[in-house]
Amino acid sequence: MSHPALITFALIALTAIGAIMARRLRMPSSIFLVIFGIAASFLPHLPRIPIEPDIVLQVLLPPLLYIAGVGMSWRGFKREFGDIFLLAVGCVCATAAAVAVTVHGLLGWPLALGFVLGAIVAPPDAVAPIAITDGLALPGRIVTVLEGEGLVNDATALILFSFAVTAVERGSFSLPEAAGLFIVVAIAGVAWGLAVGWATLRLRRHMGDPQIELTIALLTPYIAFWPLQALGGSGVLAAVAAGLYVSANGAGSIPPATRLQGYFFWRFVVYVTEGSIFVITGLQAWPIIASLRQESWQKLPLAIGVVILAAVAVRLIWVLVLTRIPRDLVRKSRGRRALPWKHDIFIGFTGIRGVVSLAAALSIPFMVDGAPFPQRDVVLIITFAVILATLVGQGLSLPFVVRKLGLDVEGRRELATAKDREIRARVAGVEAALAQLNGVGSDGISSGTMRVLKNRQRDRRDTLISALKRVDDQYEDWLKVQLSLIEAERRKIAELYDKDAITDEARRRIERELDLEDARARHAYDSSLPLRGDDLMP
Repeated sequence: MSHPALITFALIALTAIGAIMARRLRMPSSIFLVIFGIAASFLPHLPRIPIEPDIVLQVLLPPLLYIAGVGMSWRGFKREFGDIFLLAVGCVCATAAAVAVTVHGLLGWPLALGFVLGAIVAPPDAVAPIAITDGLALPGRIVTVLEGEGLVNDATALILFSFAVTAVERGSFSLPEAAGLFIVVAIAGVAWGLAVGWATLRLRRHMGDPQIELTIALLTPYIAFWPLQALGGSGVLAAVAAGLYVSANGAGSIPPATRLQGYFFWRFVVYVTEGSIFVITGLQAWPIIASLRQESWQKLPLAIGVVILAAVAVRLIWVLVLTRIPRDLVRKSRGRRALPWKHDIFIGFTGIRGVVSLAAALSIPFMVDGAPFPQRDVVLIITFAVILATLVGQGLSLPFVVRKLGLDVEGRRELATAKDREIRARVAGVEAALAQLNGVGSDGISSGTMRVLKNRQRDRRDTLISALKRVDDQYEDWLKVQLSLIEAERRKIAELYDKDAITDEARRRIERELDLEDARARHAYDSSLPLRGDDLMP
């Protein structure tokens, strides 16, 4: 199977089937999709789905990075930038170095080759931890740090990986030259990404059409990623920077109609792309195992064990010692309390590797100066083993760790406080609307119309005030009544349409309005409850 359309169809079909089975089995879909992909790769009559590394890195990854940047809290990113930087740059470099030294000492690999493997397995996945813990109430700081780290660490690892491959090809390596180039690549990536974010956001302001705006939004990550990547820069940083710029500046620039459609559009894009990535990861199991030479199996268990141990141990040590101690000293000097140890324990434990590591491993050249790239097949199988061990082993235990550390209790308490503040903000907004109505003159507006408008705003305010008093049963009744009224309207409209009393166009317009009213009612109900809100993507 090599036709792009057939490959795309097969991936989406496998993702859908796997997601349905995961829901039936009550397993995290990310983990199940990888296991499902592994099982599918061993089926004898299933056509092989060849996956080019460039497809993952240049087609699937850019929109995920961009929308992750858009959905990232810019204020949270700035607040936790110190920890994010230490993890995304410092911890990735330390992990790569530790793995390189380990395989050099135990397996006799050259240091340059060790750094190739180290750079590949160093970056934790940006998607898997949040996908696995979806539905668990995590403290906001933990989510911010993990999401922020995931935005940047891939760039660090891929830059290190390119340096290491070059060192293997040349047979030499200059640390000062690599460090200088790293800084230049990072600055160029951020600058280009910010420029693309600024330019596309300004362009969207003048469109006035949600479809055109969403088309530009979909192109934005590729405009940021492709040119810089082709020039040897960091497309990852560029896509992330573009998304962060839109996150910080898009609220007042994106029209409501575009934002409403964009929410569902991006949810679908992210859902299909993430699911496909997890399936792709699993599907590589058999091709990687089949490519391994017979003599390579001898030291493989030792290599896999020491690399997994090094990757997990370095992250724990880095977070619990090298990140926490300096941060605590800074906070103490400013008279602030130290952050809870349980936050760092969870962040240190959450080192799940994913598809970027696999794509980097698959992109290793086959030949160097006319000879096979050393240990390429072993690097591939070690990478896959690290992904599988961390994704399934650590991933399945994440919910248990969350509950054992009491993070779910802290997260629910934090979410309840945030919901109270949200509802109070909503009340303030409604009161501002009432004040605006009271200041509107009666010219051109009948007293009856004015009374209806004021009553509607007062009803909204009273509803929100009741939410602060936790009258949850009342809201369940309210939602049931609202939905029953909407359903009654639907039945009547269907009856009139069957009698040819309205046109198809009129029926569609009314159905759209009823759909929006249904969504509004459900969202208002969720937002009124302190533990059931759903964050809307910008």
